[in-house]
Amino acid sequence: MPSEAVQVRPAGPDDLATIHRFILDLADYERLAHEVDATREGLARDLFGPSPRVFCDIAEIGAAPVGFALWFYSYSTFRGRHGIWLEDLFVRPEHRGVGAGLALLRTLAQRCREEGLARLEWSVLDWNAPAIGFYDRLEALAMDDWTTRRLTGEALVALAQ
Repeated sequence: MPSEAVQVRPAGPDDLATIHRFILDLADYERLAHEVDATREGLARDLFGPSPRVFCDIAEIGAAPVGFALWFYSYSTFRGRHGIWLEDLFVRPEHRGVGAGLALLRTLAQRCREEGLARLEWSVLDWNAPAIGFYDRLEALAMDDWTTRRLTGEALVALAQ
């Protein structure tokens, strides 16, 4: 019996519990569960409030959610056009290898093409060999000359004063 195809759809307010669970599962996978303070209420505000600035797509097999992509628009000053920054991509371990991650990325690439966006970008943890191999097969360029920097917590507060 053939397996069901992966379908991707935009997330809606009824998906909040699923999105939150995906975030918690991703944090566990990345060994960063201690950093999660996202709430369903915050996600509802940011994803489905009057002026959303972040968006989410859900990958499903049948009616079962198996993965998600959380993204927002970025801007390239050099290209003079918007792009998409993929903040998080996660597929449940038991559904990896069936095309859910590819379907989520393809949906974002199609959005880039349809909207005339300059690029689709994301980061990957340097120890995540399965993900890196997957991205390499897609011919996604590794930006080895770039180092991500982050201000958070007390350092962010101190700079803001």
